Amino acid sequence: MSIKATEIIIMYKKHLTKVDPVLGAVIKQIKLRPLKLQKNYFQALVEAIANQQLSGKAAQTILGRVLTLFKSKKFPTPQEYLKMSDAKLRSAGFSNSKVVYTKNVAQFFVERNKEIKRIHKLTDEEIIKFLTEIKGIGVWSAEMFIIFSLGREDVFSYGDLGLRKGLQKVYNFKKEPTLKQMKKIVKKWKPYRTHGARYMWASLVKK
Repeated sequence: MSIKATEIIIMYKKHLTKVDPVLGAVIKQIKLRPLKLQKNYFQALVEAIANQQLSGKAAQTILGRVLTLFKSKKFPTPQEYLKMSDAKLRSAGFSNSKVVYTKNVAQFFVERNKEIKRIHKLTDEEIIKFLTEIKGIGVWSAEMFIIFSLGREDVFSYGDLGLRKGLQKVYNFKKEPTLKQMKKIVKKWKPYRTHGARYMWASLVKK
């Protein structure tokens, strides 16, 4: 791990523990792995669609089958993906809608390639507006892209079921917290809301 990465970990742990003792207790119990970024932006968005309304394990199984459709066994380029027949993608496990949505992503990457190359220069709000132009990419998928492809540190997806469940568990809500309740907690985590979110996800795995 680089010195810079270590310094970032120290900074966000110190900040989150100071502003939120409840989260601080979780931080003491859970060791997060360094965030591994998906630098292939096309792959990241196809994977986001694959994960919609499915468990991570089921989505990975389908994505593995999709890869076997291509000779290189590597993740296809948008151009290669567009050439693959809808029937074969369905045979790999994609629903009709996910075939359409993933091809929408591929077409968008072909047509808007220059803009995509500059996406890292946009604000979070601009990225969400840009990516949700694609039918099949909603706010949640765009937010996951900002976290797991761009590695931005101050993102919290209020629409994420896992995060709502994590907050419910860690903060002892009898039922899923309301948006108002979530915002009251999460606003304290700025400018490290991404890391707070990662602890909420991790809390669901910890017994």
